[in-house]
Amino acid sequence: MLRELSIRNLAVIESVTVRFHDGFLVLTGETGAGKSILIDALSLIVGGRGSSDMVRYGCDKAEIEAMFELPQGHPVWKTLASFGIEATHEEALIVRRELSSQGKSVSRINGHIVNMSMLREAGEYLVNIHGQHEHQSLFKTEKHIDWLDLYAGERVTKLLERYKFTYRNFEQVRQQQKTLEDSSRQNIQLLDLYRFQIEEIAAAKLVPGEDESLQEEKQKLMHAVKRRDSAAEAYAWLSGNKGLDAFSRSITRLEDIRDYDPAILGPLLEQLQSAFYQLEDAAFQIRDYRDGVESDPERLAYIDDRIDLIGSLKRKYGETIPDILTYLDNIQSEADKIENRDEHLEKLQREQQHLYEEALLIGKSLSDMRRAAADRLAAAIEGELRQLQMERTTFRVELQQHQDGESYRLLANGIDEAVFLIAPNPGEPLKPLSKIASGGEMSRIMLALKTIFASIDQVPSLVFDEVDTGVSGRAAQAIAEKMSRLSSQCQVFSITHLPQVACMADHHYEIRKTIVAERTSTNVAELEWGTRIEELARMLGGVEVTEKTRHHAQEMLDLAYRQKGA
Repeated sequence: MLRELSIRNLAVIESVTVRFHDGFLVLTGETGAGKSILIDALSLIVGGRGSSDMVRYGCDKAEIEAMFELPQGHPVWKTLASFGIEATHEEALIVRRELSSQGKSVSRINGHIVNMSMLREAGEYLVNIHGQHEHQSLFKTEKHIDWLDLYAGERVTKLLERYKFTYRNFEQVRQQQKTLEDSSRQNIQLLDLYRFQIEEIAAAKLVPGEDESLQEEKQKLMHAVKRRDSAAEAYAWLSGNKGLDAFSRSITRLEDIRDYDPAILGPLLEQLQSAFYQLEDAAFQIRDYRDGVESDPERLAYIDDRIDLIGSLKRKYGETIPDILTYLDNIQSEADKIENRDEHLEKLQREQQHLYEEALLIGKSLSDMRRAAADRLAAAIEGELRQLQMERTTFRVELQQHQDGESYRLLANGIDEAVFLIAPNPGEPLKPLSKIASGGEMSRIMLALKTIFASIDQVPSLVFDEVDTGVSGRAAQAIAEKMSRLSSQCQVFSITHLPQVACMADHHYEIRKTIVAERTSTNVAELEWGTRIEELARMLGGVEVTEKTRHHAQEMLDLAYRQKGA
């Protein structure tokens, strides 16, 4: 449940913190008081799009923070764990969103920074916001199959995943086949190009790492004379009269006097003898190095040519030798496809037919399960609509399939298209929602669907933004009663202008706009009994509130409390 919402510097709201309860909650206020801003704030919390225009004029940023209390086993905990966020039902879940005046956005869940896709994924399990514009989704028949599958449950969901996997493979193979068929004119030119490139790369006989070793060998050959002369001079210095010979004479002279002062001269002689042996060994190694240095102009010329060849291939086919070899593998595969086009086409056709039959088999199983679910969903919606003053409405979920002869057309979600049909009055034929339902009827159909799906999608907080627009009288009362009953399953918010809806709420919040020091601010306050009567009276009577409207408001509250058994 949403327990607390804190808003700072969002549009006309300077600073508002509201605590919420379980049950059915309504928010009312004059037109333009800022009710839509609360919806905007909740939308931002669950990953809605924000902009710099939403930041209060003269402020650097807007801040929205929401606190949720959710039970153990709620799906949001698993989602957060997949993000690497440690959270449990024992603590409140804190979601924070900041919007800067430069248009930048920062989101955090329990202090961890998350990106927008992560925020939206978690937000789907926290709050559902339903406004009048959402009624339009009922007009889109492509959405109806999603509603039906959600209602059908886990068996259909798992089978649909299998179908989608097979369908993706089918579409991929079909595209490959189409590409191969359509590219026949270009194939001859491509094949000539591929053959030239394959021959050019293969003739080079490239070896990974060869370019680095060639560069290293080139450096050695280019400076062969200098390496040999320097090594010879170093050896001459070491082995001459001023080198090892002088060192040996120094040791001999010290050995002559060692017995006169062994404590000092003994260790010193050991150091000198050890250094002599090391120098002698180094001198022999320098000599061997000198003797091994060769100048090979022919080898150097070969290396230069080889480096130039590799550089040319890099410019054409890849930045590194492994890249060039990978490109060679790819064009050899493409050339093989062109040279053996008919064989590949036949293979793709067989594979496509196999995948089609597999997808069709799964699709037919899906269709059977959907038909059973469609009857149950239609009956459930009719039951809900009867409670919403649409007692004689007939509702059906029709599954349509498209065939070309004996072949079915595969769609992204199976072989079915679902269409919601309705006949609001007896004797009328069933027609699609978009052709027959009024605004008030669409509000009630949407509420019926949300009532049915509330226990399925496990979203703890539902927000209805003026979904009662276009209804009045007994229909408005029925919508209020339905939302009140729905609140036993989840937390229900309703932004409304109808007193019939407001009086049925368990908690009533007033949104009021004030002007202080030439600045407009919006405040939210929970109403007690007396102030609640005044707000209901305003909703009933408009500008002038009389004793009669107050009495009527109190009577409406009394009736609502008795009806709810409170």
